[in-house]
Amino acid sequence: MTLIILAVMLLSLILISTEHFTNINKAAIAIFAGTVGWVLYICYGTDFIMGQHAAEYGSFLSGATATSVTAKEYIAGNVFLPYVGKAAEIVLFLLATMTIVEILNNNGCFDFIVQLLKTRNSKRMLWSISAITFFISANLDNLTTTLTMLLIMHGIINSRRQRMIFGSAIVVSANCGGALTVIGDTTGLVLWNLGAVSATNFSMLMLLPCLVAWGITIWLIGRMLPERCDTDWIVMPYRGDDTRLTVWQRLLMLFVGIGGLWFIPTFHNITKLSPFLGALCVVSVLWVVNELVNRRLMNSDQMSNRKPQILKYSVIQMILYVMGIMLALGVVTETGLFLKLSAWCSQQVGNIWLLGTLAGVMSCFVESFVASMSFFSLHPMADMAPNLSAAFQPNGEYWRIVAYCAAMGGNVLAIGSICGLAMIKMERIHIGWYFRHIGWKALLGTIIGFAVMFVMAYSL
Repeated sequence: MTLIILAVMLLSLILISTEHFTNINKAAIAIFAGTVGWVLYICYGTDFIMGQHAAEYGSFLSGATATSVTAKEYIAGNVFLPYVGKAAEIVLFLLATMTIVEILNNNGCFDFIVQLLKTRNSKRMLWSISAITFFISANLDNLTTTLTMLLIMHGIINSRRQRMIFGSAIVVSANCGGALTVIGDTTGLVLWNLGAVSATNFSMLMLLPCLVAWGITIWLIGRMLPERCDTDWIVMPYRGDDTRLTVWQRLLMLFVGIGGLWFIPTFHNITKLSPFLGALCVVSVLWVVNELVNRRLMNSDQMSNRKPQILKYSVIQMILYVMGIMLALGVVTETGLFLKLSAWCSQQVGNIWLLGTLAGVMSCFVESFVASMSFFSLHPMADMAPNLSAAFQPNGEYWRIVAYCAAMGGNVLAIGSICGLAMIKMERIHIGWYFRHIGWKALLGTIIGFAVMFVMAYSL
């Protein structure tokens, strides 16, 4: 049964990595892998729990006779639900941050970005849009940042070829910026929730490698552009009929939304509660401000345009995808396969830098979240194995190396990241064109950033 579950997982990974060719939605595949995996697991539940949780199962029985029903009840309440809880923490945090972005976007709070991009100098435009994307994705989730910036860019740049170049720069910037913080990418968020890293330590040590990888790639991309770019502009604060907020009202909402997200790590350190609770608190405050500043539209038809449209297809797709992947990897973990693979890796591939490189190679073809989570699952968290080497302890090098390599690997072929796939669909870009013009530049930046991380590890 372990082999069958593994086969389902591997087949799912192949379908996820070939979504661009098969047109089968990876969220559907992830949910299928997660649900079918647990159904197969519970069919042989007694064998699995006697191998992995024999002592805990004995305490659960409390002298009662072990039957297939009691085994299923134990799995449902004591094995399955903890994985649901871990996945739910990530999903609820993503839902909260995406709601914040939607509220801010629907009220024109990102119109300031358009004004910052007001230039016809192509290189200045490139660095401006890349820097803004890098900064925003470090504070918000990188997918919603990418979609927002692509929409802004699409409304400014007329030339399709230039949109392809600027769109690629947005994806690279979003992935580099997202890798910088624990709230910018689902990989860092998982590590933070599991206690493998702390927010400040993670960001400080990831800052220089991410900046180097980003800066070199954007500089090389800039050499492809002409001196001038053909642009269209709108004059702020016009946004049609969807908002009548003043500039100061928009600044207030932007301060509440972004400032609230900055406070979440502090909230977590003070209360020790899950970060998603802090994110939901920010949503509630921003929503109240949203209602107050839009009170004049409360009874008009324009109110329908102002309400958060969080239940969009792309957002639901991402949430289902993350939930499915975490459940699928959870069931593989419970079969004991990752423990055996971890022991093999410790003997054959003991170098954490080589493991990180393998994670980066995998994320070029398979979505970076899957790649990073697969390598994280190879080793238990520090609280479960206090005798592990320092590299696997809280704030150990292993977690940062895998997080960096997986995030940067997604820039090489674009199909290795959700952001890249969104850009490919929006601008109808071929993978061959992307690698010839962007991918090798991202690979060079990644290698230099990786070298910087290596030097930092042995010099600090």
